[in-house]
Amino acid sequence: MGKYHKNTLYIVGDSKTTLNNPITSQYNAYFIVLIIDIEKEVIIDMGVSTILQETRDFIKSIFIGYSMGEGQGPLIEEIKNRYYGSSQKALIVAWKDAYKKYQQITKKKNI
Repeated sequence: MGKYHKNTLYIVGDSKTTLNNPITSQYNAYFIVLIIDIEKEVIIDMGVSTILQETRDFIKSIFIGYSMGEGQGPLIEEIKNRYYGSSQKALIVAWKDAYKKYQQITKKKNI
């Protein structure tokens, strides 16, 4: 068995950043990856397309442990209250995209 068990989902949310953002020049997009335990409805791991490791670590501290059952609003508020990077808006849009995909997947699977 690998790092993730069979009851996990891998979901990508994406968005755009401003043209002068270094993320745009390196990745051409802004995206997050969520690994979600579908039984517990909790984010157990995540990744984000940032340049600095400190930024990745900080954003992970916001996302990991979040319960998807709480909806998308509380996490948006936490991002707005804690993350003041130039890609704050892109992070929120990527989160909304990932959350929407999560809802579609769980509805389709009747989870």
